[in-house]
Amino acid sequence: MRYFVTVAEELHFGRAADRLHIVQSAVSQQVRRLERELDVELFDRSPRHVRLTEAGTRFLPEARAVLAAEERARASVAEFADARARGLRLGTSTGLGVHLDRVLDAFADLAPGFTVDLVSASSAGRLEGVAAGELDAAFVRGDWPLPPAAQGSGPGGRALLPGAVDTDVDGVCVVPLWSDPLVAVVSARNPLARQADVAIEELAKVPLRLVPRRRNPPLVDLVVGACAAAGFEPVPGAAPADADGPGSLQDNLAAIGAGADLWTVVYASHAASLHAPRVAFLPFRGGGLALTSGLAVRRPPSRAAALLLDACARLDDLAS
Repeated sequence: MRYFVTVAEELHFGRAADRLHIVQSAVSQQVRRLERELDVELFDRSPRHVRLTEAGTRFLPEARAVLAAEERARASVAEFADARARGLRLGTSTGLGVHLDRVLDAFADLAPGFTVDLVSASSAGRLEGVAAGELDAAFVRGDWPLPPAAQGSGPGGRALLPGAVDTDVDGVCVVPLWSDPLVAVVSARNPLARQADVAIEELAKVPLRLVPRRRNPPLVDLVVGACAAAGFEPVPGAAPADADGPGSLQDNLAAIGAGADLWTVVYASHAASLHAPRVAFLPFRGGGLALTSGLAVRRPPSRAAALLLDACARLDDLAS
């Protein structure tokens, strides 16, 4: 096929052989073989010129299309092989719970042989890593709306970048995946711990301890905003001076478990995986206190990131 197209473009067997870096007789043999297979003459040959026959003229655009499809197929396989060799570099954060396991399992099923390198970093660091190409994708949280297909049933059947939201980092967008409800954390000794749930206004007089806002602006803004909507300004709970990163979740849970008069929040998915008998996890009455977890990728996504998005789209109940 390639020999035929080259001769058709050159209208000269010698020049076609030079382009193909083979001897002229080999080009002639291959073209004759193709003509026998098709049972037509593709070229009108004479000592002075080579011309396409009507059959050759009709065949040329189809032959070019076949060669173009072959090139695309080869490029796709080469891209896949290169992506598999590099693996998936995925930014993660705490609190993803079973969602992370399910996404990674789906990715392993879809892209066997890919290695996965999980990288923990701050939210800003993850976005910067994606922008710089150091990460293929990263899980992040924010107040983005879920696409209609994701609400209640997960991201199954969604397109590659459904409901993608641009970020403040140039070239990086976030694909919303699931809603992450928050639960309140109080000491198991607190009378509120005996309740099945808690109204946020019941916590108005209890000091609130959160991670520093620079670490998680969406979470802090959501909780403080919910308190304001309930009619009170939260009383800040001071972090210990010797804490390893003041206000870290580990420090907060330890202090609350020790009986400190404090409350904080964690993601429900994270709470389900924590063994913390000295604290109580209470859903917020009426719900609504939740952030959206999504996947930050570049536009266009890398091959590995595209496969990860495809894996997420196959999990019809990811949002549940």
